[in-house]
Amino acid sequence: MPQEMRWLGPPGSEVRFPDPASALSWPNGLLAAGGDLAPERLLAAYRLGIFPWYETGQPILWWSPDPRAVIFPRELHISRRLRRFLARAPFEGSFDCAFEAVVRGCARAEDPAVGTWITPEMLAAYARLHALGHAHSVEVWVGDELVGGLYGVAVGKAFFAESMFSRRTNASKAAMVLLVQELRARDFLVMDCQLPSSHLATMGAREIPRREFLALLSQSVVGAPTQGAHWSRTRVAVRA
Repeated sequence: MPQEMRWLGPPGSEVRFPDPASALSWPNGLLAAGGDLAPERLLAAYRLGIFPWYETGQPILWWSPDPRAVIFPRELHISRRLRRFLARAPFEGSFDCAFEAVVRGCARAEDPAVGTWITPEMLAAYARLHALGHAHSVEVWVGDELVGGLYGVAVGKAFFAESMFSRRTNASKAAMVLLVQELRARDFLVMDCQLPSSHLATMGAREIPRREFLALLSQSVVGAPTQGAHWSRTRVAVRA
């Protein structure tokens, strides 16, 4: 029987997703369409290893690709060159100080001609998750200039990284270093990177089968709080 994409109910309908194992093999991981980006639906999706990704003019598309790119916090790779670069103290970092500015940076909002999947609807949805303490941003600063960062969602002991940006050399890598240090301190088990990239691979990302990822996720989200909390906003020097 050929695979078929499932349609969710209209906005405001019951929060329910198909089994991630039923996602299409092509496009890899496409699972469902429709629904909305309400906080309860987004959090339910992440708990199941599902994330939204779509462009303007498309319905909301939900994905669970196989394999899955992840970074285990203890496996973060920091090159000698990056260690030397950060030792010269070019950056300060913080959490949750400029969430919407980070998302706009990831969307490259300063250059509308580029195009992005981070639509105004997406920004508003993740801003709501941030206000509830579930979505977090990492900011990288040179003085008062925001030069890089990333954002994602924390559920239990899993962090789901959504996007990153850099306006200075190594700024996004500095954001990754600071984030993983925080994840280690909080005993997180895994950081989901969704899809592989050469940039992430240089920092220790690897691909695992979806079934292995979902099994790991079931351990990570057990006992996950229903309400989040913002992380420390204190600026610190970024060191490897």
